[in-house]
Amino acid sequence: MAFLRFRRREKKTQEGLKRTKQGWLRRVAGVFNSPKIDQEFWDVLEELLISADVGMSTTVKLSEALQERVKNERIRDPKQIKQALREEMVSILQGPSKDGDFLESPDRGPAVVLVVGVNGGGKTTSIAKLTYALREEGKTVILAAADTFRAAAIEQLEIWGDRVGAEVIAHQQGSDPGAVAFDAFNSARSKGTDVLIIDTAGRLHTKTNLMQELNKIKRVVSRIDSSAPHEVLLVLDAVIGQNGVVQARHFVEATGVTGIFLAKLDGSAKGGIVLNICDELAIPIRFIGTGEGYEDMAPFDAEDFVSALFD
Repeated sequence: MAFLRFRRREKKTQEGLKRTKQGWLRRVAGVFNSPKIDQEFWDVLEELLISADVGMSTTVKLSEALQERVKNERIRDPKQIKQALREEMVSILQGPSKDGDFLESPDRGPAVVLVVGVNGGGKTTSIAKLTYALREEGKTVILAAADTFRAAAIEQLEIWGDRVGAEVIAHQQGSDPGAVAFDAFNSARSKGTDVLIIDTAGRLHTKTNLMQELNKIKRVVSRIDSSAPHEVLLVLDAVIGQNGVVQARHFVEATGVTGIFLAKLDGSAKGGIVLNICDELAIPIRFIGTGEGYEDMAPFDAEDFVSALFD
């Protein structure tokens, strides 16, 4: 049974994709006004998809699926391919989302969310947004400041925690992140807290240390509750495009990522990265960041996302 069911926020999704719609999609719409379906039509469509950060392999996959449908369904009007493209996009986006809703209810104790991602990618702000959404649903939340490496990380999390009404468990800078997670888990359990969100450091330039640190935090919480963490949420910056896919692979290697929070989607004109992530990494996108405020996020829904692009 799903522990949390966030309200769908189609308007937020539309706001987050405004720049993408104003950019590549307007040019894609022109492709479907082509007088005929020929090689030039396919070349232009593929070029525009790649320019939107859909990625080479995913673009080829889409193009081949569309060409197969044109052949089998005897499509002659380019405008009909637009609907087919929508359907194929939804299929790719729904693919990795068959696991169910975000955060299943644990048997006892708090639901634990381990949040990972590079520093500067919107991780702390995304934690604040998720916490705010949980608080709006009446859930109690404790935040664990397990990013003890970066100087301002603890203070930043404490500021956001105060704003969104969540207690922050923190040690001094340089402390053992595993110890912070341990204390935060025990505090959350003793207080009957619904959700524990653990912030972590993101230092990809020391990849080995990153793996060791994240795995240690996972081992610490799993000793207390063998089912924890219940979600490992990777925060990716939508603005950096294909580099985000590279980053994601590093974190997937380091820990079992169960979902993605795509931050700063409103600041990107290349929302196609969503398709590339779902297709290549087979990890569901749980949430999208749609603005700078802590209320500016939306649960990801494939139908809403594609409709916001095309409608």
